[in-house]
Amino acid sequence: MSILVSIIVPCYKQAHYLGEALQSVLEQTYTNWECIIVNDGSPDTTDEVAQQWCKADNRFKYLQKENGGLPSARNAGIAISVGTYILPLDADDKIHYSYVEKIVQAFSNNPELDLVTSRIQLFGALHKELQLPDYNYKRILVRNCFAHCSCFKKTSWEKVGGYDENMKSFEDWEFWIRILNEKSQVYKIPENMFIYRKHEQGSLSNSFKTNPKFYFSLYDYVYEKNKDRYKKYFPNPIIAYEENLILKEFNKKIKNNFIFKIYQKIKTIFK
Repeated sequence: MSILVSIIVPCYKQAHYLGEALQSVLEQTYTNWECIIVNDGSPDTTDEVAQQWCKADNRFKYLQKENGGLPSARNAGIAISVGTYILPLDADDKIHYSYVEKIVQAFSNNPELDLVTSRIQLFGALHKELQLPDYNYKRILVRNCFAHCSCFKKTSWEKVGGYDENMKSFEDWEFWIRILNEKSQVYKIPENMFIYRKHEQGSLSNSFKTNPKFYFSLYDYVYEKNKDRYKKYFPNPIIAYEENLILKEFNKKIKNNFIFKIYQKIKTIFK
């Protein structure tokens, strides 16, 4: 019998996008999946949209809860899931029709895998591939290497106690830090399997600019919570800070160089 994959779709104030996300699930070439739609206390028509999909196909399941935020909604959905593998999908995004099939194939080829991810295609306000850094465990302690729509074993979620419901952002990055370690095996499908909606407003980069203190506090929270992991890889913060200052000074000199300025001007002209 084929392995069951649980796709978790939280929804809060995104009923107008939800149908697109669920349609991309319905079109999967791999058919042994369940899709749990989690209504996180949404005040819009999420309930109506979700109920329609559940009536149309019994692989769609519905959970309604009080609003608790994205990590809480994901945890609630995963808690009632029965699949071996978990694939989070936000209500405003989509997945390629062969994503689940390729996920299952990857885990079948190597049962020791801890995470299966893919390349990312942006749509909406931007149409291009989103580039994230290549993964190694030291790097992910500093910067996220995966989209939230990456697949992991339910046992990994159980082992670490799920997503941190105290986090108002960065919850997927902090979750990867805890379910992975230097021995973890990760596979990246070399195709754009995750289709990520880029909004005109409300992006993480825009939010960071308008409220940097909030995001710096999140970085502090992630560090304090996982301090032992950070100390193992970054034992000398003063030296690291000094090296960063040297690098900034070097970049400043390069950018003030006459040849670099000419290069930037030419780039602008031929853009």
